[in-house]
Amino acid sequence: MAIQLISNSDDLMQMNNQETGLEIEIKNPPQDLIQFIGSCPRFIIAGHKEPDGDCIGSQLALRSALERLGKEVVLCSAGPFKRTEVQSYAGQFVTIPKDENTVDAKVIIIDCSDKERTGSIKEFLDKFPCAVIDHHIAVNHSESTPQQPVYIDENSPSCTLLVYKLIKALNLELTKEEATLLFFGLSTDNGFFRHLTEKNSVVFDAAKEMVLRGEKKKKIYNSIYGGKSLDSRILLGHILLRTESYFDGKLLLSYETLEDFKKYGIENRDSDILNQLMLSIKGVQVFLTIRQECEDNCAVSFRSVDAINVAKVASIFGGGGHKNASGLTMKGDISFVKQKMLEAFSSVFTD
Repeated sequence: MAIQLISNSDDLMQMNNQETGLEIEIKNPPQDLIQFIGSCPRFIIAGHKEPDGDCIGSQLALRSALERLGKEVVLCSAGPFKRTEVQSYAGQFVTIPKDENTVDAKVIIIDCSDKERTGSIKEFLDKFPCAVIDHHIAVNHSESTPQQPVYIDENSPSCTLLVYKLIKALNLELTKEEATLLFFGLSTDNGFFRHLTEKNSVVFDAAKEMVLRGEKKKKIYNSIYGGKSLDSRILLGHILLRTESYFDGKLLLSYETLEDFKKYGIENRDSDILNQLMLSIKGVQVFLTIRQECEDNCAVSFRSVDAINVAKVASIFGGGGHKNASGLTMKGDISFVKQKMLEAFSSVFTD
């Protein structure tokens, strides 16, 4: 049976909206989340492991807003803070908070709907009532309860946009710091607005307020795309030289070896520019990279253009993400994982 990379429901609805000129709407925060926040004086705001700008910006901005409401807030992350754009924020996070900071606390998990993605802090977080704010495909959160409010919207280009709407729903105006953090996260996750269309005017409206109230956008741009190391460019060269073409050039595949991972680490990855380069090639619809992180485990990153829904392929192997940007982890070495990925895409591109 062929794998359907274009869904027949939500994805088609979004595509039809784009074709007919309808605005893509972003959900408002659910009332049970507002009540969840109002009912507790102390919060732990946690994010996914290996945090990116969207996760960090969302956590920091929400902490600021909750503190203005008189709440006590601790930021929690398993790290590591290896990406150049988030390294300066690492000192504001702890792995496990002190006991006195967790009495009668509640947890808000940011930018992931699956606690497994929080990494080593999952078991600690399991002890507390929990809410979720995320913009990825929901995992095990199809329903909310009074003890577990869920604010998930896959149409949102970033988690920071949902936090922005939550701050407004709490009847707060953005501070300069919050506006800067939210714009930082929003810009990180949409490639500094490259991935938005004219149907995303609600996003541009929010960005306008963030820009007017926050730091200059050029400074934020430089914080995201500047400060890269020479090693990051050398690693990029290795990955480019290994690129292989399949299915008449519709799919490009490359990989990072275990030796690369040990030598260059996470901090020298520059996925955004790599994905830009590969998806700009004529005829390319999907680009995937396989990164071997240990002897028997690999991480796979998918990027696609237009109607190709790589999240559906990722979900087959327990991964997920967005329609055009997803990922997964898989047991095995590069050759094994590569074969599985080509098999998954074979029925798509040869049908």
